Amino acid sequence: MCGFTGFALHGGVTDEHRERLQAMNDTIVHRGPDDEGLLLRSPIALGFRRLSIIDLAGGHQPIDGPDSKLAVIGNGEIYNFQELRSDLTGRGARFATGSDIETILHLFSEIVPAGAGPDEALRAAAKVPQALIGMYAFAVADWRDENNPRLVLGRDRLGIKPLYWAETAEGIVFGSEVKAILASGMVEREMRREALLDYLVQGYCGGEESAWTGVHRLPPASVLTWSSKDGVRIQRYWDLPKDELRGAPDSAEILESMDQCVKDRLVAEVPLGAFLSGGIDSTAVAHSMAAALGAPPELCTVGFQEKTHDELSIAEKTAKELGAIHHTEILDPDPKAAVEELPWFYDEPLADPSTVPTWLVSKVARQHVTVALSGDGGDETFAGYRRYVHDVAENRVRSMVGKPGRSVSRAVGSVYPKLDWAPRVFRAKSFLTNVGEDPARAYWRSVAHMTRGAAADLLNPDLRAALAEHDPFEAFAAHYNRPEIDCPLYRAQYADFHTWLPDRILAKVDRASMAVSLEVRVPLLDHRFVERFAHIPRDQKVSGARGKHALREALRPRLSTEVLDGKKRGFDTPLEAWLRGPLKDEARDAIESLPAEWFDKPKVKAIFDAHMTGRVNHDRLLWSLLVLEHWRRRHEVARISA
Repeated sequence: MCGFTGFALHGGVTDEHRERLQAMNDTIVHRGPDDEGLLLRSPIALGFRRLSIIDLAGGHQPIDGPDSKLAVIGNGEIYNFQELRSDLTGRGARFATGSDIETILHLFSEIVPAGAGPDEALRAAAKVPQALIGMYAFAVADWRDENNPRLVLGRDRLGIKPLYWAETAEGIVFGSEVKAILASGMVEREMRREALLDYLVQGYCGGEESAWTGVHRLPPASVLTWSSKDGVRIQRYWDLPKDELRGAPDSAEILESMDQCVKDRLVAEVPLGAFLSGGIDSTAVAHSMAAALGAPPELCTVGFQEKTHDELSIAEKTAKELGAIHHTEILDPDPKAAVEELPWFYDEPLADPSTVPTWLVSKVARQHVTVALSGDGGDETFAGYRRYVHDVAENRVRSMVGKPGRSVSRAVGSVYPKLDWAPRVFRAKSFLTNVGEDPARAYWRSVAHMTRGAAADLLNPDLRAALAEHDPFEAFAAHYNRPEIDCPLYRAQYADFHTWLPDRILAKVDRASMAVSLEVRVPLLDHRFVERFAHIPRDQKVSGARGKHALREALRPRLSTEVLDGKKRGFDTPLEAWLRGPLKDEARDAIESLPAEWFDKPKVKAIFDAHMTGRVNHDRLLWSLLVLEHWRRRHEVARISA
């Protein structure tokens, strides 16, 4: 696990650019505190920070090819590198290190012809990551054609590891984090105005455009080629299935696949453990890990003063059952420290409050291990979130009532009172409204933080007018409608795999863990596992009022009923109490400091005042604004785009 950065310039690179590259590299030292490397060979400059995991003595990067015509830097882990290395060696490749990343260099040399034209080079480069199993981002510098040196960037299939880039008049600049690109001085510290509306509506900034004007996010499962002559070209090399649903799996297939994915992720030359909560996914990973190791696994669990002691007790039972070395800690988080410190690591505003406990559990784990396995991805693959269960129910009703019934439902929902405080049986407004919507819009309502109209109403009138044609739903709908499968549940999952998962969940885990130099591996997001099980029949995922049906049944011989059938829990944070307590002054200060060019300040202040009276609860919105303002300050965001 590491971080990298670099640039390629039309006018060429000289030693005078070393200071710029060093400044960029220094911003990501937390991603790689063990070693660094710089390579400047015109017109390309590569910078690297290393967290040593494999080949501790010899895995220094950038890795130069034998004739200095190719070089590679990479972040992440290639789990099938030993098999690839054996095949490549058999075909004549000569490895200089034991690093997994060096396999990319030799694959590139073999697959991408020297001096290939731009279209041929892009097609060939897209074949390189198709051979890889793992989580990764990489950059290959190719000087084999002296008249047209080329830079190639690539990112793993699910978007586990990040990669950003920007093209300017000087050339192209890239990095594992945006802060490295900003340190180059090649882009302005300006927020995209569309990103502000996206953030308010969905709680994060996603898609191919980052929160920053001119800074792009390389999409998952994509490669990018650049040369001074040919400019930027991007091609996707993999996607989730979009055709018919596959047959129901048997339990043995699920368990065998999960065990293999976990086993593949146990290669390391440093202490390795796993996160353990009381949930199904992390518990399943811990069981597979213990079986693969044939020895007590090292597990890390945290509890919090608020709400989560029950989950800690369940984790302790699992750890005892496995004979694990179990590190536990009860935490009393300081929310002030979190809102001040985390924005440095999150280069884009992210309103998910679980960033705080994710950062804290990563801190605890890093005291004991350098690599931790997590259970992320199980909910997306097997439809474990409650919103999937609700979506299935809504679509059943929608199908039963037909168009006339949907119209009636929408009309009743529009006038039905919103009774968040009432018993669940009386809280029918969302259900009625959703049944009246088309499936894509209804599901979007379940994942959005607030409606587009409510978010736009908070903006400065001039900015609101400028954004009149922008609707964050459209990008989501494009993904939702892409599969040819007539299954709303799979369409929702497919959209989540292209939006929510890489841009919110995986971004949260990557930045929080790398802030403390911890590598997190996600076996349930092995692309082979996802390909097989994400598009099984609906009743294998949602059965009755619960998701993950096939996974639960497969795990019954292994996991306790308490884990399998217990209430689903998340990393809850007491936002309402924080915002009326220890964060009250910080929230008031943030509301007052938000730029008047961005927001309708009287409206925002009225929301804050109403929350503080206790009559209404605006905790999620106020948290979003607090995070936004601290991000704006920490990264010295000068302005918003016109």
